[in-house]
Amino acid sequence: MDINAANLLTLSTAISTAFNTSLIGTETTYMRVAMEVHSTGKANTYPKLSELPGMREWIGDRVINRLDMSAFTLLNRKFENTIAIAVDHIEDDEYGFYSNIAGDLGQTAAELPDDLVWEQLQKGFDTTHFDGQFFFDADHPVEDVDGNETSVSNFQGGAGAAWYLLDTTRHIKPVIFQNRTPAQITPKTSLTDDNVFHQDEFIWGAKRRCAAGFGAWQLAYASKEPLTEANYAAARAAMLAMRGHRGRKLNLKPNLLVVNAANEGAAREILMNERDANGATNKWRNTADLHVESRLD
Repeated sequence: MDINAANLLTLSTAISTAFNTSLIGTETTYMRVAMEVHSTGKANTYPKLSELPGMREWIGDRVINRLDMSAFTLLNRKFENTIAIAVDHIEDDEYGFYSNIAGDLGQTAAELPDDLVWEQLQKGFDTTHFDGQFFFDADHPVEDVDGNETSVSNFQGGAGAAWYLLDTTRHIKPVIFQNRTPAQITPKTSLTDDNVFHQDEFIWGAKRRCAAGFGAWQLAYASKEPLTEANYAAARAAMLAMRGHRGRKLNLKPNLLVVNAANEGAAREILMNERDANGATNKWRNTADLHVESRLD
């Protein structure tokens, strides 16, 4: 291919098209457990999601619930992915192959929210949230109906491969994906660019600004115990019995079981088999959807 302005424009158009097509067309999974929040600055602040009140009968004056609107701050992060291709390679080859490379750049940019959200979920065992406890913890402080502090657990314990039972039916989700700047690709292909003059190579760089953080811990229950019918039943029971701020009945609906590859077989037996291990009707069949996430350890 001749290296001239017209051909370089054609090449850049083809690469940008391949990048954007892949960016839009890549299937992602983060929205199964995360709520997307659009950001317009370097960070967003969030209230204590555990203090969101329920409706009450209006007797007398309104009862004003003033939320702590600066309970935690989520800073946006900047990500990049940059490739360089020697001018000689462009000159000697058809440029069609490089559209595939650009497509892969678009795919990795599209999958970045997946990487961040599933990584964030795993951090819940050793990362504190706004209440000072780990996101998955046995001692979340919550006020009971009389205003006294009590402890609520969303962690079953154990030391094996983690599995998660989630309520994803609400507008608020267990994880936040904060989107600041959509992914875009920038070419450095002008014959007068420094990279062309000094290194004799063209450069394409992808960029995206975003972040992931924790949402409402009440909507996620984690366990590192073996994934058995008994432990699954106990996790469901814990979520269904959970109470929120001032004893509010949360009416949780544990509808999604998230596992890694190691727990896939056990999860399928619990959620999909018609019969349990004793040959009786499997009472847990179809009680939750199953999501197997390869990014989980």
